[in-house]
Amino acid sequence: MSEARIDIHPILGEKETEGTVEFNFNGEPMKAMPGEMISTALFANGVRVFGHHHRDGAAQGMFCANGQCSQCLVLADGVPVKSCIVPVKPGMDVRSMEGLPKLKADDSLSGYPERPEVVDTQVLIIGGGPAGLMAAVELAEAGVDCLICDDKQVLGGKLSLQTHNFFGSVKECFAGSRGMDIGINLEKQVYEMVKVTVWTDAPVVGVFDDGLAGVVKEGTYTLVKPERILVTAGAREKTLAFPGADIPGVYGAGAFQTLVNRDLVRPSEKLFIIGGGNVGLIAAYHALQAGIDVVGLVEALPQCGGYKVHEDKIRRLGVPVWTSHTVLRIEGEEKIERIIICEIDNKFQPVPGTEAEFFADTVLVAVGLSPVDELFHEAKKANIPVYSAGDAQEIAEASAAMFSGRITGRKILAEMGMESEIPEKWYEMIDMLRARPGPNAGFYPPPEGEQVYPVIRCEQEIPCNPCIDSCSKGAVTIPEGNILGRPKLDGECIGCMKCVAICPGLAISLVDKRYDKDGINAKVTVPWELPEGTVEVGQEVTTTGFEGEVIGRGKILRFVSGEWLNMRMLMQLEVPMEDCDKVAGIRIREPLGKEAATSVRACDDGEVVVCRCERVTKADIVKYIQDSDCRDFNTLKAALRTGMGPCGGKTCTNLIWGIFRQLGVDFGDIEPHLERPFTQEVPLKSFLGGDDE
Repeated sequence: MSEARIDIHPILGEKETEGTVEFNFNGEPMKAMPGEMISTALFANGVRVFGHHHRDGAAQGMFCANGQCSQCLVLADGVPVKSCIVPVKPGMDVRSMEGLPKLKADDSLSGYPERPEVVDTQVLIIGGGPAGLMAAVELAEAGVDCLICDDKQVLGGKLSLQTHNFFGSVKECFAGSRGMDIGINLEKQVYEMVKVTVWTDAPVVGVFDDGLAGVVKEGTYTLVKPERILVTAGAREKTLAFPGADIPGVYGAGAFQTLVNRDLVRPSEKLFIIGGGNVGLIAAYHALQAGIDVVGLVEALPQCGGYKVHEDKIRRLGVPVWTSHTVLRIEGEEKIERIIICEIDNKFQPVPGTEAEFFADTVLVAVGLSPVDELFHEAKKANIPVYSAGDAQEIAEASAAMFSGRITGRKILAEMGMESEIPEKWYEMIDMLRARPGPNAGFYPPPEGEQVYPVIRCEQEIPCNPCIDSCSKGAVTIPEGNILGRPKLDGECIGCMKCVAICPGLAISLVDKRYDKDGINAKVTVPWELPEGTVEVGQEVTTTGFEGEVIGRGKILRFVSGEWLNMRMLMQLEVPMEDCDKVAGIRIREPLGKEAATSVRACDDGEVVVCRCERVTKADIVKYIQDSDCRDFNTLKAALRTGMGPCGGKTCTNLIWGIFRQLGVDFGDIEPHLERPFTQEVPLKSFLGGDDE
């Protein structure tokens, strides 16, 4: 087995496989797992550079792992494909795209164009993530025919990549369960519904004025005639443009989670993260679970925007977090050689003299999400009744997407003239699930005079209540009366450890002062989800407080495991009695300090690639806007080819808006990027049928 493969994951266990598939890359024999994507197989075999761009010879590799860009383009049996969405086949000959290769004739292009099949449905749901699945349940239970189209091989959307326990309400949105398990349960529920038809591997690529939607169903172009359309296509990652952001090894957090949590491939040894929202913080934790060293994380704002419990759990393990910092540049050609970070002021400008350097092989960009809503706007233009839910409507957590789907499903029923009630508490719930985390208000102090009790370290108002429902004695309560309140112990604790086991934020420890009759030491139980062998029973460790501060020393007594823990383990520590209320975890690595960078080159806009597909730089775009007084995205497209590549502007459009803003151009004066079908490439053979005659 390749060293890049994760043989056993602390949450996912061991990947079930049946043999291997042999293929070649640039003439070298390699092995893949059955059904895995070409890009994953290349990473598992140690390949990070997939080819070189025809325009300037720049190295190309993984970026989105979601079929949204063209960074991973390769030749598979002579045909150019996006390697992240095309599975390996036995004997496949994969080659790098070097320049513009001469393509051989495609023997599969036989037959003639024929009118596609037209399928009728009452509601077409575009996207099989949490919002789409919950909406389908609401509609189907009322007797409405639904067709779910999703571009992936399985339903669940990004839930399949989420190994952590979810926040929210236990009764309303499966809080306390792991995202991947929620996805499996929703998928099963939908497949059992007679009124729901599911097409996987079936991207919707266009919505047209005649009321039809184009779908590439398992490689064949098909038309769907819906009465209504619900867009639940989720979100795509935003990115940044700075010198070196296009080097192989710099990619999105979603791509990283795809490799690690879907494919069980370890794509990195040392990782650096840009972005302190929930996505970046969770990706750091997922990396540690995969045995990857996380060198550090930077966040441009004065404090991380994600839940504090996510930040604190990586700080406890020894990951440094620098706020009011950004990555200034990344150096290297075929791979990352040096990362330069710096402090930024309140106008987000670099502070000279604060540059520091780090060394890692991978940088994750986790700086927010944009709704995938192109088809929503196309349907509106075509006067088709259209709705959106989940991240396609408003970026929030998956628990909010589930509620959004339920509410929108019932809205559709009402507009169809069917009896449908939306409880007022649903609106209250979704507002809470979408709410930003509240200020750090501190947590309730541990009880005095008790011998066994949990220390519940919820400092922010975030929607979460699994600890309440899990308590065997009902002793954990929320004084504020709703799931945004901060829980506290308000009764007798029997030491069952259930609250420690279920807390999504890993924010609860259990103190047992009965452990030592002499009163010198106490036993503290903390959650543990890292790889076997990270630490051992009997080992002396550095104990840390909730925010990662060093408390002292402790000894590992034992690990508690069992089915009731849902793949989590509990670590029991012997610590000095005076430390027991402060200990929240242990350190597995010493945090790196900032070392001053030497010989830092000034950033040049000519180094900053904005349009990755066509290799158009920021300098190119700035010069054209200034020289021509351009106020039209489409003029830029015609002049510089921005947005003309396979991604169709999905990556560069937001960056170009930012350039207009930097140049002081009023957004109201700008003609936006014109979206045209198809929203992604459709192979010519998808339209062909019959025979050569």
